[in-house]
Amino acid sequence: MVNHSERFTGKADAYSRYRPSYPNEYIDYLLSANLLKEASSVADIGSGTGILSKQLLGRGLQVIGVEPNDDMRSLAEHELNQIPRFTSINATAEDTGLSTNTIDLVTVAQAFHWFNTERFKGECQRILKNDANVALVWNSKDLSSPIYLEMQELFHQMCPSFKGFSGGIEESPQIYDKFFNKGKFEFRSYINEWILDYESFIGRNLSSSYSLQQTEKGYGQFITALSDLFEKYSTNGEIRLPKITKSYLGKV
Repeated sequence: MVNHSERFTGKADAYSRYRPSYPNEYIDYLLSANLLKEASSVADIGSGTGILSKQLLGRGLQVIGVEPNDDMRSLAEHELNQIPRFTSINATAEDTGLSTNTIDLVTVAQAFHWFNTERFKGECQRILKNDANVALVWNSKDLSSPIYLEMQELFHQMCPSFKGFSGGIEESPQIYDKFFNKGKFEFRSYINEWILDYESFIGRNLSSSYSLQQTEKGYGQFITALSDLFEKYSTNGEIRLPKITKSYLGKV
């Protein structure tokens, strides 16, 4: 049985350095749509290296980062533990250990596709206050872009664990109808273009759960193929990656 919490072991540094944050408009939306105040408590589930947690802390919220991967959690703690409003917990999405009916908002950034959704739903129902929401968000790839189509083909060919971007969840939209109460949720999207130099482009791809690591067979060819893609699509040493931040907000 695959232990999803270990998929990013050895990739935490690349994840922290090369993954994008979320648009300020999205953070504004979370605060306004959920009537969050400085005393509000947010549980950031599958918080990883703390990318979203850091943005929420920047708005004065109380943030609990729940992350089972030691590498990822340690990096978040190193950066965020000096903020008194941040609490880090070594736990899973399905069994957070948080107190019942204490959380004003659950956020999940780039991680929902790793969860047992039924068990996670039950855990959200337990820890959330009455009428509180769950926010699922991804910085998704614009699959109408030629570079992403080529990247997708490259990963299928060279990365045995590749099942599609974000675990293939883009091809399974019905999962949201099942997860949210009565299939009701609010969808928002935000343009989030990303400009990368060569190092950042390679680093971003190496941060993916499915990417080859240096000790694996074919790693050299994998880097060469990524380098060729950068050369093909870059201008003046930079490449523009069109991303769409996709948000799903509702009660469970």
